[in-house]
Amino acid sequence: MGKGLDVLMALAHRTAAGHRHTSATDLARELARDRSQLSRGLAAMREEEFASHGAGGGAPRTLALHWRLYADALELTAHRLRTDGQTALEGMVDETGESCYLGVLIGDATVTIAERVPQGSKQVGSWIGRPYPAYCSDCGQALLSDADDEEVAAVFARTDFVRHGPNTPTGVDDFLRRLAATRERGYSIVDEEAEPGLYSVAAPVRDFRGEVVAALQVVGPRVRLAPRTEELAATALRWAGRLETALRGRAGAAEGPA
Repeated sequence: MGKGLDVLMALAHRTAAGHRHTSATDLARELARDRSQLSRGLAAMREEEFASHGAGGGAPRTLALHWRLYADALELTAHRLRTDGQTALEGMVDETGESCYLGVLIGDATVTIAERVPQGSKQVGSWIGRPYPAYCSDCGQALLSDADDEEVAAVFARTDFVRHGPNTPTGVDDFLRRLAATRERGYSIVDEEAEPGLYSVAAPVRDFRGEVVAALQVVGPRVRLAPRTEELAATALRWAGRLETALRGRAGAAEGPA
């Protein structure tokens, strides 16, 4: 079993490194294995739907991980976002004393999938499951920070930029200018864009593919949070990093700060 996992990991690493065509010979050379034995192992993996022949034709045949492994990994990522994400939020609240949320992008809106508020919070109701326009939400910029300008324009192609606060972006170009600053910093600052007096700092969270799948945000009154921006950003980035590690399969990675 260990040797089989080594083969799958080698195939995954070659795919992640950009190798478009991987053969049994490539894997045998990389792992210092006998090619005929490795080929028999790969045949069994194909029967069990761990590996498959890739799109490349000709000889030698191109190998790829089976799509079911990818689907299972995505399902596990979604589960860990909620479980390890809650752990990250608890840590953030303990450190900041502010309300913290975990959001994802759905279409041109963001949706909160987990939240944690400090004791004594005056929040009425829950934000979980409630969509908010991504162009002015607390985590919209963080969630779109890895998208290029064309992708962002496509997301908002049919979106009306309605004003929700005094600093709400007026359109795609305005949003892209703010997004450029977010990309440079590595985290977003949303200052009275979602509603008057509201301020937030958010950090993107990337999964095993290196793609942004969520964002951790600290949200509260501008008068209280703005002077603490650097502190809050450091906390959000640190917990985002721990959550990313958990999403990539290291158990306990989001248990506490280093």
